Amino acid sequence: MSGSTIVLKTEEEISYIRKSSLLVGKTLAEVARNLKPGISTDRLDAIAETFIRDHGALPSFKGYHGYKHTLCISVNEEIVHGIPGARIIAEGDVVSIDCGVYMNGFHGDSAYTFPIGLVDVATIMLLQVTKTALYKGIAKAKSGNRIGDISAAVQEYSESHGYGVVRELVGHGVGRNLHERPEVPNYGKKGSGPVLRPGMTLAIEPMINLGSRQIRQLKDGWTVITQDRKPSAHFEHTIAVTESEPEILSSFDEIELAITENEYIKESISILN
Repeated sequence: MSGSTIVLKTEEEISYIRKSSLLVGKTLAEVARNLKPGISTDRLDAIAETFIRDHGALPSFKGYHGYKHTLCISVNEEIVHGIPGARIIAEGDVVSIDCGVYMNGFHGDSAYTFPIGLVDVATIMLLQVTKTALYKGIAKAKSGNRIGDISAAVQEYSESHGYGVVRELVGHGVGRNLHERPEVPNYGKKGSGPVLRPGMTLAIEPMINLGSRQIRQLKDGWTVITQDRKPSAHFEHTIAVTESEPEILSSFDEIELAITENEYIKESISILN
């Protein structure tokens, strides 16, 4: 995390974070249009980088602590920080794609998990619960509440469905730096942690496992997987704390429109509809 203090943003600065965050959503939508069995993860990464640069922005992740790619693409038991490469996406995979964009001096950050082809119902339910947990957390991101209120909402909803809540990886502040204070865990106690104040901008990102919460990191130094090798899901929005309701600065709208147009993804999503 960059710095030791929480940086409050002006309305103008929040507008820049919103622009970056919305471009993340558009980028993930472009990737979603191309998601299908047989495509490699490095091809998806190239599509995202080209799209971001064509829109006058830079990939936030590329070069970050030596990371060499635009996206983190995590498949099945991979929770986060999966490295794009020669891996081929297959029927039945669940693919979490995390993306950051840097534009006008500010970052945006968002993630979405996609089912490819026919995915078992238990895993689809994990995706639905993880996404709902994200919005449960966002609803608590109100001025006067505390970080722990967000954390507890995510944890309680996820664990009520029997899932494992990852503890070693957290959400974070976002702004001029990709990772700022405060940390936003997905577990915790109501009424604990820093007080939420207008001008705080946060990336809230539940990482929820179908099985145990236990994790391990692969030898590549980046990829984090579930210890029991069961699937994991990850959804993320960048939000702003305001004087009233929290404002979601990123968007899933274009991503979900792309899903309806992609026969390989909408097939599994339709199971829950």
